[in-house]
Amino acid sequence: MRHLRRIVCGILVILTANIPFLQLRGMGVFWLLPLAFCYLGIHAAPSLENRKLPKLRLRICADGCELLIYFLISVSVSVIWLAAAIPSLFHEHRGMWFADLMCVILAEGLVFWNGILRVYFTSAQIGVKWRAIGIICGFIPVVNLIVLLRIIRLALEECRFESEKIWSGKRRGPERLCETKYPILMVHGVFFRDYKYLNYWGRIPGELAVHGAEVFYGNHQSAASVAESGAELAARIHEIRKETGCEKVNIIAHSKGGLDSRFAVSMLGMAPFVASLTTINTPHRGCVFADYLLDKIPRPVKDKTAAAYNAALRKAGNENPDFMAAVTDLTASACAVFNEKVTDMPEVYYQSVGSKLNIASGGRFPLNFSHRLVEYFDGQNDGLVSETSFPWGADYTFLTTDGKRGISHGDVIDLNRENIKDFDVREFYVNLVNGLKKKGF
Repeated sequence: MRHLRRIVCGILVILTANIPFLQLRGMGVFWLLPLAFCYLGIHAAPSLENRKLPKLRLRICADGCELLIYFLISVSVSVIWLAAAIPSLFHEHRGMWFADLMCVILAEGLVFWNGILRVYFTSAQIGVKWRAIGIICGFIPVVNLIVLLRIIRLALEECRFESEKIWSGKRRGPERLCETKYPILMVHGVFFRDYKYLNYWGRIPGELAVHGAEVFYGNHQSAASVAESGAELAARIHEIRKETGCEKVNIIAHSKGGLDSRFAVSMLGMAPFVASLTTINTPHRGCVFADYLLDKIPRPVKDKTAAAYNAALRKAGNENPDFMAAVTDLTASACAVFNEKVTDMPEVYYQSVGSKLNIASGGRFPLNFSHRLVEYFDGQNDGLVSETSFPWGADYTFLTTDGKRGISHGDVIDLNRENIKDFDVREFYVNLVNGLKKKGF
């Protein structure tokens, strides 16, 4: 039915685009109004099926894709027709041929721009990359059609996948899969902050909330030593307990946040107030490449780099950032000392998660650059942290994909809001928190 609709709508666009020729062949004015009405109707409501999609953004995006499909069907036929008409129509009715060409450009152009603007303004998954490729290749014949097909495919898959996520959430909502005994405290990594409008954890907290989770954030500084960050987290745990009346929290911590949380639990007396600690891609054994860089880079260069980062971090809201302290605590040598001093507390359940970026090009900048460097010093990694550094606690989960891409240090927290084939990051966290619920946490 969908294919039939697309063919019919494509034919309507073809007829509208070739009105001069149709008039030459005897089409009366009587048919022009219904044809124009149908053409405008396609622009207003490209597909009634899309009215069923659960979000306005997805409906607009899906309608944009439909318009682009109608454009591909109709423009292909119109171009073939205009080329085929040159030997006869062009010589006998040159003015009519040019009128038909202008009508094709106008009618097809309106369909194209109506469609592409809807997709560009609503799709999250085509990203900056495909938007830029679309603009650059827009005037290259054949190549532009191939790129357009790719954009349509990405946007349609996004509409399908996101709609399924919403419908699944509504179906499973009453099950309260993530309604744990204790609230969830999500702790970010180094050089990032928790923001209201640009969440470090992407779409994950929203998905957890749909399934009954109560989520809080660390709200600590982005660049500080493990000890300083740990102290901030300890204060934050007390704030959450006071606000909610809960006895404990479940911590889910990413990257350096895992070390910060371990310090707070073991060294600052937070063990009685933490039911579980789940570390995500945390460098528990540090990064050898960080030791190498700190050892080889001249002191003036390190000082200049640290000053630049600290200045930028202050503008982002950090009161007293310390770039060098944060980086130093992530070295393999520092983590070896840390692990001797900071031992696990028996009353806290520890588990860990790690992931692998299969190829450098699978990660976003700068992880696609750092992947090779980390691989040279530490072996297989997620773009920043090696596989051997991830495991900690009673249970360990290792994530990757069967394809070339893999899962990067940023992918595992949905930093880029990207739907990755073979890895549904939101569903992973739903299952992760559901596991804590089943354990009684």
